[in-house]
Amino acid sequence: MIDHATLVTYVLIVLGFVLIPGPATLLTLARAASSGTKAGIATGAGIAVGDLIHTSMAIVGLSAIVATSALLFSIVKYAGAAFLIYLGIRAMLDRAPIELNGGTPAISARRAFRQAVLTEVLNPKTALFFFAFLPQFVRPENGSTAVQLAILGIVFVLLGLLSTVVFAVGAGRLGNLLRRHPAVVKWQGKVVGTIYCAVGVRLALQER
Repeated sequence: MIDHATLVTYVLIVLGFVLIPGPATLLTLARAASSGTKAGIATGAGIAVGDLIHTSMAIVGLSAIVATSALLFSIVKYAGAAFLIYLGIRAMLDRAPIELNGGTPAISARRAFRQAVLTEVLNPKTALFFFAFLPQFVRPENGSTAVQLAILGIVFVLLGLLSTVVFAVGAGRLGNLLRRHPAVVKWQGKVVGTIYCAVGVRLALQER
């Protein structure tokens, strides 16, 4: 139900999000570096489950808004665009240090999974991100809004899970790189921030 061009564009943008170390990736790296690869993979899986829950909540709210109210859709669109641009500016300005080992105690894979699910589900920024990001790739003329949102959400979750698993497996080398080269962290923030801002501008300019 999603046209090929829209899906390809969406996948490329999502790859830009998930392949550049962000909060989910860094959490996975921290778990893998301190508690082992299994704990890192479990953390990535927990984040994916949390994102599936956010996708479900977005579908319930967004499908009704997109289908029934042009005014509410515009409000959501501009609020979402402003939020994404805000996140982009924050990401570009953020200078918080990254600590991958930092005395974090080792935990089991099961506990790492539970903590990751809870952390992701209770993160309001993630909920707002899904609420702001998914609608811009929905085309009412392509069929069911709910189905399109579900497909987009699942694609995002699968690509994100693949990314976190890869980073968890390579946590040792990547962790050393991030610790030895702070510029990597600095520039990933600028790149991620630029992507957020670009997506926010695109969302603001999109017609219903």
